[in-house]
Amino acid sequence: MVEVRDAPAAKTTVTNAVVVIPALNEERAIRNVVSEALTRCAQVIVVDDGSSDRTSEVIADLAIERIRHPQPLGKARALQDGFRRAVELNCDGVLTMDGDGQHAAADLPRLLAAAAQYPQHIVIGARLRGRENTPGKNRFGNQQADFWVSWACGQCVVDSQSGQRYYPRAVVELALQLPNDGFVFESEILIEAARRGIRTVSVPIESRYQDDRRASHFRPLRDVARITRMIAWRLLRGGLMPANYWRARTVPPIIVDPA
Repeated sequence: MVEVRDAPAAKTTVTNAVVVIPALNEERAIRNVVSEALTRCAQVIVVDDGSSDRTSEVIADLAIERIRHPQPLGKARALQDGFRRAVELNCDGVLTMDGDGQHAAADLPRLLAAAAQYPQHIVIGARLRGRENTPGKNRFGNQQADFWVSWACGQCVVDSQSGQRYYPRAVVELALQLPNDGFVFESEILIEAARRGIRTVSVPIESRYQDDRRASHFRPLRDVARITRMIAWRLLRGGLMPANYWRARTVPPIIVDPA
């Protein structure tokens, strides 16, 4: 059973968050995504992962930092390069969004509110609203990934594949030490953080799958298979982690809905 809690009184304040947006061939959506992010956060970094279209050109006049890869290196490397620059800017933490328009900048303050009330937690924008809009293969892939990631983390993780997140500074620095291996990278961040006692909190967001949006770079069968292999190897090395499995299956996730 999933229980949505009202957020408790704030314990801390996130004063210097940076938005990092990885982008690959997003010329249709990226300008609107970045413009809206700028209304919520003064510091925005876009990492153009070797786009072959006009992704960089359409945002060239915006007051942001741009990093461009000469060729596609993968989402993990794009995130890491954005994280590295955010650390140089002395951030308290990093907000991430995908560049295809599926995430709303209006949700960023809600993630920050949850981060303030649950310090030293990763905050996931969980696509719980309008889940019926999620294509069947994506829904199945996400459910499978959630099962394995939750087991490895020893906590029920809601929407482990969402790209809209808040990472506290300690997790940003941890992520810079991990292998940059495609979509496996974002799951590995959750698992490595959990090993260090850093848990996740989820904030409900809309599930957006517009008909005219470009095809997702996430391939449910291929990428979930890679995530599963990575986690299976970890579980085998750890003696299957039965205590983790028990906690993931019996302890409800933390889901908060800040106003």
